[in-house]
Amino acid sequence: MSLITLTTDFGTKDHFVASIKGAIYNELPDARIVSISHQISPFNITETAYVLKNAYKSFPKGSIHIIGVDAELNEENKHIAVQIDNHFFICADNGLISLILSEINPEKMVEINIHERIEKKNTPLNVFIHVACHIARGGTLDVIGKPITTYKKLTEIQPVINREKNQILGAVIYIDNYGNVISNISKKLFQEIGKGRSFEIMAHRYKFKTVLNDYSNIVDFSLPKEQRQKDGSKLALFNSADYLEIAIYKSNLLVGGASTLLGLNYRDNIVVKFND
Repeated sequence: MSLITLTTDFGTKDHFVASIKGAIYNELPDARIVSISHQISPFNITETAYVLKNAYKSFPKGSIHIIGVDAELNEENKHIAVQIDNHFFICADNGLISLILSEINPEKMVEINIHERIEKKNTPLNVFIHVACHIARGGTLDVIGKPITTYKKLTEIQPVINREKNQILGAVIYIDNYGNVISNISKKLFQEIGKGRSFEIMAHRYKFKTVLNDYSNIVDFSLPKEQRQKDGSKLALFNSADYLEIAIYKSNLLVGGASTLLGLNYRDNIVVKFND
């Protein structure tokens, strides 16, 4: 039986997540359900894509991912089911898939067209639940929708390369639980454009000339403890997802992380300037 994951912006205070899980168990008693996150910022497609893109690969092939962010059906927000990398994604066609598909081509994609056949329940995402259970039983996408080849694309939050100025113009796409600021500049893109040249990273009024591979790389452990780098130092690194991140070493959430202490917010510019 395939795993079914849930990613929503519903939070955990209300009954919505429990209702979804209950509806899945009613239709598929042997289902295995895993919550990826229910703390996505409301309607934030970019944040959803970042979390999912870095989580889904850890699940077994054949896993089914229900995405309840900006998922209300309307004329401009169709429901789709997409097979990517032998995983199944059930969501609205709101640009999310274009961010997940930035480096992977879909194996199959359909526009879900079974809404009139599904009894409306006091449960959000009831159509997504039915589709997920259908796939989990071994059902095909052709049964629940018509094949499509195009999907809504989000391009305004992709990094921009300015070769004349030797720059990558990126933006903040995610702020994690520690207040660390993640940009949309990947390590792969950084290396392709930089070609080993020296650089300067500009984030708000702060500049960085070194990118670390681990947070603790900022500490010189050969020095006596009293002479080492102190907690709270700012740094740039490639995080575990291989994206450029601005962080505070051992940030204290009571005091603040990179987002609050450095004044960096969602969609703020992160610029990398390479030297000639």
